[in-house]
Amino acid sequence: MMSNQRIRAITLAATMAFTTILAGPPAHAEIGFEVGPLTVGGAMRVNFVQGDYDRPADGSLGRGSDEGNFELDTFRINLGLSHEGIIGAAEYRWYDGYSFLHTGYLGYEDEQIGRVKAGVHRAPFGVGPYGPANSWFFDQHYYVGLADQMKVGLKYTRAVGDFTFDLAYYLMDVPRGRGISSDSVRYSYAVVPEDAGGIPGAYEEEHQVNARAVYSFDVGDVSTDLGLSAKWSRLDAQDDRAANSDAYAFAVHSSSTYGPFNLMLQLTSYRYDAEYRVDEDGVTDDLIVMGAYGFPWPVASEGLIPSIALSYTLTPDTDLVDSITFYNDYSVIIKDGERDGEDFNDSHLNVTGMAIAKGGWYIYVDYAWSNGNYFVGPDGDFGANANDDWNYRFNINFGYYF
Repeated sequence: MMSNQRIRAITLAATMAFTTILAGPPAHAEIGFEVGPLTVGGAMRVNFVQGDYDRPADGSLGRGSDEGNFELDTFRINLGLSHEGIIGAAEYRWYDGYSFLHTGYLGYEDEQIGRVKAGVHRAPFGVGPYGPANSWFFDQHYYVGLADQMKVGLKYTRAVGDFTFDLAYYLMDVPRGRGISSDSVRYSYAVVPEDAGGIPGAYEEEHQVNARAVYSFDVGDVSTDLGLSAKWSRLDAQDDRAANSDAYAFAVHSSSTYGPFNLMLQLTSYRYDAEYRVDEDGVTDDLIVMGAYGFPWPVASEGLIPSIALSYTLTPDTDLVDSITFYNDYSVIIKDGERDGEDFNDSHLNVTGMAIAKGGWYIYVDYAWSNGNYFVGPDGDFGANANDDWNYRFNINFGYYF
């Protein structure tokens, strides 16, 4: 059984993470204001959560238990730059107890030569910037560092006919922010050198290379983007408890649109090839410590992730809302590993919900059901998922973008 202190730490991490993984405002929303070539904006969010979780041992309500909780979650400032081909962006976020840089890059774009970015930006991998997902929770790719991953490096994007190519090199992960953890105060999940859950925090990920190719075509009224993605990185051992190794991932993915319908599919195989030199009970190469939002925890080192996300968008003829998107997102981590002689349990996540857009407002209403996710249920045993308990979480996020 996990200690109350650990459960509270996991719950705090869930609170922070929920606030960040909001995809963003609708594309047509008029937000921010211009100062010469700069655009200045930001966002503030309030969250309501309710889940089928037990009351904590100290008698308090607990986050999301019983009648649910309202929470003031996050505040962020955004800067954008566009001037004669020069582009740039910066984003900084504040949370309860910590803060960090989300984005910070400069670049150049031209129709003939393509687009180059240098600094902290999103690594190209998978069907889109947030993975195959429509909901506030994203999908399981995000929690193993394979969706919406921010890194420090160079990225080149070029469209050639019906193809779009991305090639990127990342020297290292983003610098840690200010707050409650030595290395896990960051937006994206990444391998971190922090001990957690009985697994040595003996690695950092560096010298990452990403490549992605997408082919766009139409068949009748259906428009499709079909792509392949690949990632390789070095796992640099931080002490003598581990040997240097590497990590890699491959994915095939597609996004198809037919009128108001959109279908995203992705199948990913990944491996963080951990090689520990520690021979102790519970230590296994099949787990590696990853962290974000101030909280490190072991993740399955190897797995296969199928994911499917279906949505339908309405644009009613009314002044009340700009659009309503209904969706269902499903993904599962099919794990290859064991601990103390017990095979890992797979981790499923299904989210049914809708997103409501009106001006600078973007509101998610989600019902998530999972047997292995950091943010659905009170347990933090995400990697091995030994308990294999199913829980639900009802979540409403009110986001205002200015």
